[in-house]
Amino acid sequence: MLRPSPAPAPALRSVLAALGSPTAVREPRTPALRAAQGPLSPEHPLPVHVLGVTGAPGLVPRTRLAGWRFLIRNGDRAIAAADTMLTPDGWAFSHFFEGPYVSATEHALLQAEALPVTYRPRLLSVPELYMLTLWLQADSEADGTTAAPAAADLMVPLAPAPPGIAAHRPYQVADLLPVLSTRLAPPPLLGSPAPA
Repeated sequence: MLRPSPAPAPALRSVLAALGSPTAVREPRTPALRAAQGPLSPEHPLPVHVLGVTGAPGLVPRTRLAGWRFLIRNGDRAIAAADTMLTPDGWAFSHFFEGPYVSATEHALLQAEALPVTYRPRLLSVPELYMLTLWLQADSEADGTTAAPAAADLMVPLAPAPPGIAAHRPYQVADLLPVLSTRLAPPPLLGSPAPA
């Protein structure tokens, strides 16, 4: 079961304004928005956190809130997404996009709805691995700005996931974060002893 966090009102307003702007949706990267028939609605607001490279395996990775993402629904399915970002003046529309992460996010949210525990959904981006996960936060009172995944949280890698990591499989944080930390750690210097 999911308990979404409410998006900041300025973030939602900026997406609604962009959807109403003929120039914002006519970019070449958003053909589904240009071809859409009927109303478009921003739904499923998700805070987007970015996983920081710690530099050392075993340390708890840091995250930072980078924006809010809205799935753009047309009829019965999401056809695109809209990202917002924090600027010195507050939350502002960033861009629309399409691609596999839109349908993968929608699929993962449906999977998470069927879970017996209540979670707060977030997205966790790992740019260095070209990876995006649905982060299911067990603390149902969290406000969306939490800085690090907790032991009770789940992570569901979205397709396409990096090699060796199964997409759409819920992982315990304790199982997935060490794998990510190891992959994100800088390689050993030439001539240094191999790890034990």
